[in-house]
Amino acid sequence: MSEITDLDALREAMAENSGQPEGPARNARAEELLTAAEKLNVPLAVIEALGHQLKVYNYSSEKGKMFVPFARLLRLWDERPEDFDEYETHSLHWVFKWVSSGMLDQPHIPLASIEKWLGEMEHRYRLAGHSERAVRSAEHSVAAHVGDVARAERAYAAWLAADRDAMADCHACELHGQGWWQAERGRDAEALELWRPVLEGEYACAHEPHTALASSLVPLLRLGRLDEARSCHLRGFRLVREMESMRGAYADHVEFCALTGNEARGLELLAERPAYFTDDGQPRSRLDFMSVVALLMDRLTVLGLGDRQVPGPAGRQWTARELAAHAREESLALAARFDERNGTAHVSERARARMARQPLVERLPLGVRSVRPVPPPAPAGPVVPVTGQPDLPALLAEARRLSDHLRPNAVEAWAAAAEAAQGVELDPRDRAEMADHEAMALGPAGTDLFERAASLYAEAGDPGEALAARARGAYVRALAGDVDGAAAAVTGLYDEVLALYAADGTGIRQTASVVMSRARVLTRRAHGGEGDGAVLAEAEAAVREVLALVDGRTGEDVRLAARVAEAQAMLGELAGLSGDLEAAAELFARGAAAFVAAGLPWFAVEYEARLASLAHHLGDVAGAERALRAALEHGGAQLEAPGRAQLYLQLAEVVGGRGDAVEAAEHALEAAHWADEAGESATLGAWARQQLGGFLLRQGRWAEAAEMLESALPDLTAETHGDGAVVQTQWWLGDCLSELGEHRAAAERRLQAAEIARHWPEQHDHATLAHLAGESLGQAGLAAEADQAYARAGDLWRSLGNTHGLIRSLRARAWLALRAQDGLGRARGLMADAVRECEAARRAAPDEESRQQLVAELGHTHGQFGDLLARSAVEEAEEALVPGLFEEALAQVVQAVEVFASLGDTALHSRTGAELAAGRLEADLGRPDEAAARARAVLAAYDGHSGAEADGGDAEGETARVRRAEAEQLLRLLTERPV
Repeated sequence: MSEITDLDALREAMAENSGQPEGPARNARAEELLTAAEKLNVPLAVIEALGHQLKVYNYSSEKGKMFVPFARLLRLWDERPEDFDEYETHSLHWVFKWVSSGMLDQPHIPLASIEKWLGEMEHRYRLAGHSERAVRSAEHSVAAHVGDVARAERAYAAWLAADRDAMADCHACELHGQGWWQAERGRDAEALELWRPVLEGEYACAHEPHTALASSLVPLLRLGRLDEARSCHLRGFRLVREMESMRGAYADHVEFCALTGNEARGLELLAERPAYFTDDGQPRSRLDFMSVVALLMDRLTVLGLGDRQVPGPAGRQWTARELAAHAREESLALAARFDERNGTAHVSERARARMARQPLVERLPLGVRSVRPVPPPAPAGPVVPVTGQPDLPALLAEARRLSDHLRPNAVEAWAAAAEAAQGVELDPRDRAEMADHEAMALGPAGTDLFERAASLYAEAGDPGEALAARARGAYVRALAGDVDGAAAAVTGLYDEVLALYAADGTGIRQTASVVMSRARVLTRRAHGGEGDGAVLAEAEAAVREVLALVDGRTGEDVRLAARVAEAQAMLGELAGLSGDLEAAAELFARGAAAFVAAGLPWFAVEYEARLASLAHHLGDVAGAERALRAALEHGGAQLEAPGRAQLYLQLAEVVGGRGDAVEAAEHALEAAHWADEAGESATLGAWARQQLGGFLLRQGRWAEAAEMLESALPDLTAETHGDGAVVQTQWWLGDCLSELGEHRAAAERRLQAAEIARHWPEQHDHATLAHLAGESLGQAGLAAEADQAYARAGDLWRSLGNTHGLIRSLRARAWLALRAQDGLGRARGLMADAVRECEAARRAAPDEESRQQLVAELGHTHGQFGDLLARSAVEEAEEALVPGLFEEALAQVVQAVEVFASLGDTALHSRTGAELAAGRLEADLGRPDEAAARARAVLAAYDGHSGAEADGGDAEGETARVRRAEAEQLLRLLTERPV
């Protein structure tokens, strides 16, 4: 750390410290710099160091420390105001507002002192000639804090009525404060309208839209604007996550999680900021934080998770129940201190109300990975002696009703009846149906139970149902892998049931069950037949036999109607195996429709999902979309979480593929939610989040997209998802971070993606990513690293024969080189290389279209070369060299004009832009006539010119208007310039 020897060195050190993260380390450095300033014996140095110290204290968790440097600054002002320059005079009056609000945050400062300070602020502002707007804003804060609504409303009105001047808070901060008051008074819609320009980015500052986004969460939830609330949480939390001074806003995000069924995410937020539990530099924000901690812990306790270990104050382990009690006690103790100071009960009432809030929505999916905490199973209660039999006949009747009509939960109903029947003598028919449904629940493991059910059916005098049970057993045998054995067994049963049916020994329902089981087994064998025509034909004949037996004879029998629907779908399955995909799609659609017509829509889901896959494969995107929507609709509450996640993800891909990124994002969000519910966060959930991030990126919702992609990345692996998915996610994330101004982080993501892509056979992605990394590194101020990335990209572009990429990498390196001390020579050489590469490629162009594209690239390169030289002339310390650089720049720009002119109307805007650049250089070189001639040439170029195709735009459009305006301005300047 270099020694501070003069005011310039002090200012440089303070600027460097200002760029460090908020926190104790930055505060300690400010204290060191004040000590160094005191040794310089320069009054202004001490004033500036005190101002710096006050600022870093204010933007940290140690806000209580700012009163001492401010008191010292005020004393210096009163003693020697002439020591303050204009900036420090403004700053001194500006931080009056910080100190005023800071006093409210400290319950040990008496209210009388705060009121006295408010009067002092009003007096000093009046003396300095400032508006009372900032004073009335501060008065409103005092009145609102103590709960004096009448005074707060008067101060609010006076605040808005007073003129805005240099002491007024920025627009963003003022709108936040005004909206906060509207929300506090229950006027949520009015609050959100006030915040709208801040939330939409029209106004911003160091702490906005951070706080407005946080404050908007509960009002948005109360108004039912859930999508906006989700967006504000994702955007806002990203902004406050690393800012130590924003504990109050952080608390708003924890509260949001507690009120939206996102308790697990709330715990993650608490774990990220352990110091927030104990930092005491700003008691009011600690009160806010501990209040929402109590709210979240109470919520977990209500969910049956009171004994779950949770993040809490360091030094011990905490359960949710224990932390709830601790946080409530801390909150109320802090609130009592404020109320004692204020002489009201307002702060305690607000804290209690906040801790008592109830969820505003059962579950608001956020997209980011967060599995809802599941309460542990309740311990088994004590065994109570049975004093009476359950209503077994009613249970049996309900189970039989559900199974006869193929209703969901029929198997569970039979299980309940079986449990109630323990120790009860039943007739064989009842026992047969219980065993039959228990076997269905077991699947391939239920073969023996099917045999037992068959024996009981036979004992009950129903030989047809006995054969049907054995046929069901044969099918599960096929599912277990013994297809040939199953086929042999079911063929014998098939012969028996047909003979029995012919002799009127059983009904159509039992016969259809056996015939369908045979068709299922043979279809199963067809799947393993590797396209064997005889096997496929045998299976198809078996399925058509089901239709021949049942179709047209179903009547009101739901079971028989289901046989027809399933048979249609099975024919589709076989058509697909034979390669006739169009027929397969038609038959799947027919089968699904039959299930829906029979009142069994949940059975249609499987076939609608298959239909969607086939339609997509056949290029019928609309058909795929219809099928997926139908599957989701028909699945309803019966659709399990994994299937729901799959369908939503497929629908997101289809809808996104036709260009609707907004709706696609909604479906991807649902997919991520249901994947988490299914316990597939790391697999299907990662896919869904990756897709969701991409759809949000396409909408320009950079912060939300970044949150999704960062949440997906830890789960995306080359083994499970493919390295292409990993690269795409890093690529998208780099784009988001670049848009958010996080250039160093963007460069890291792009370099990570490039490192994977460098091993791919096709190197275009590697080159593009290296080029993008160069952009990010340059914007992050890492010139040497950026040059390396651009050089790597240039080599790749050259190897790929991509001249445009090569030229652009050379131009980018030239601009980087110009930043370095004495870098003009290298910059000139790189730009000259770009010109040579472009000319060589133009001469070797394989066709006219390629040649024209390279001519345009050459024109842009000459133009940038001239711009680079002119820029270097402006920054050149040696005045004698400036004219020569301007001449050289003019020569390049003139060449750009000539090159663009050779392209005719297609490069009109590019030519006129270069013409204006040349005119400005002519003017700087003292050649007004030549400059004016170029300006007139631009005006003439647009007079009466249709130019519909000029540079891909309308010559009468915005670019043409801008060019005319620039030309006219240049002419005016030349006219007004003295000779």
